[in-house]
Amino acid sequence: MARTGIEAALNDLLFNRDITLDEAADRHFAPDYRQRTDGAWADRAEFLDHIGHLRGIVADGRVEVHEELYDGDKYADRHTCHITKNDGSTVAMEVYVFASLTPEGLFRRIEETTLMLQGSDADRDLGSAR
Repeated sequence: MARTGIEAALNDLLFNRDITLDEAADRHFAPDYRQRTDGAWADRAEFLDHIGHLRGIVADGRVEVHEELYDGDKYADRHTCHITKNDGSTVAMEVYVFASLTPEGLFRRIEETTLMLQGSDADRDLGSAR
């Protein structure tokens, strides 16, 4: 199986409406997936609840990967998410990711820090699964 990466995972989770959220998650995330964003941990169910919420407010967007590194079961990247919300407003967040992968190439754990580049204080929840 090919390894996943952040661009493919976020495109399927947020922008590919031809597949369900569960299908997107199964393509890229292990059943025991956990994520820490800006210090707050979420398990897979909490993460998917947050992504479901985002699918309801995100109209379109793209992921711009600046650097991406694989080393065995370790993964790291720096990327920017450019999002257009249903109300027409835009958000840009730079994200720094350190992750571990399963032997099958799925994300098992992601720890990330986000930096708001464009958007309002209310948009900060776009980057957090809290």
